[in-house]
Amino acid sequence: MAGRLPVIVYPPSPTGGRRVRVDGEILGLAYSLADVVEFLRRAGLEGLDEDDVARSELIEWREAGPDAWGAPGA
Repeated sequence: MAGRLPVIVYPPSPTGGRRVRVDGEILGLAYSLADVVEFLRRAGLEGLDEDDVARSELIEWREAGPDAWGAPGA
């Protein structure tokens, strides 16, 4: 993903979803790594899978890593 768009995954919301921002644009609310993969595919970042997304140093995971998908405190 070198030279690709900046990706930020925000902390889980009260409903458990996490906002995904790519190149300054919010693409939607992800509820799993599969959702993040799909948002990135739609943004033109093809060929990634869930393991790529979880391990990528180019994705900024805010306040919680790629394994946090439930509502806070749940």
